[in-house]
Amino acid sequence: MPTVSKSALKARMLEYFRQVEESGEPLVVTDHGRPVLRVVPMAEVKRPAEEVLAEFRARTAGKLRFIGDPDEPTTAEWADPWGEQPLA
Repeated sequence: MPTVSKSALKARMLEYFRQVEESGEPLVVTDHGRPVLRVVPMAEVKRPAEEVLAEFRARTAGKLRFIGDPDEPTTAEWADPWGEQPLA
């Protein structure tokens, strides 16, 4: 990921913004060598569902707990839209 100092960004900001727009690659802005900002394009490339799901699983590992059987049908909880009988 390319980096640029605040002072260099200030001097050539439009050029850096165009570079981010064209390449789609984020730009890290530093202050005395320390990263402080990230400039990213608004429309980022969509990631494959498998990648997003793998990231979700990694972040939530050990934090989620199912009570009961998550595969058990729940149709009895829903009312019939044309009457008051539960769907079965």
